[in-house]
Amino acid sequence: METGLENLKELFHLEDRDLRTYSPLTLAYIGDGVYELVIRTILVKHGNCPVNQLHKRASSLVKASAQSAMMEILEPMLTPEELAVYKRGRNAHSPTMAKHATMADYRRATGFEALMGYLYLKEDFLRIFQLVRAGIPEDKI
Repeated sequence: METGLENLKELFHLEDRDLRTYSPLTLAYIGDGVYELVIRTILVKHGNCPVNQLHKRASSLVKASAQSAMMEILEPMLTPEELAVYKRGRNAHSPTMAKHATMADYRRATGFEALMGYLYLKEDFLRIFQLVRAGIPEDKI
């Protein structure tokens, strides 16, 4: 049985690329979706509840300020490779900015999302889950 992204790669004829060649904003683009899906999965697996409640809970965890706060917890736990990816994402200059975030929070959140994207494309799903678990206080889920 194939695991990870193998089926997706096979069905769409996708080739592996050197992850170092991806721009940090491209990594953040996919990382945003990955993190959102992880959070939604956690919330849904906790039990059925109204969709508007799910949305409110998810929104509170995926907003830039929440991701920025997570990075304060996670940064000391990162490997040198992960820290380098995070810093590339954090220091990338995006043409847009979140509506309800400080520039510092937005930059740290972009770094976090770049890290999530990098780990996803690297197919290191366990590490994604470990970092999300470590970064979110128990009472927030």
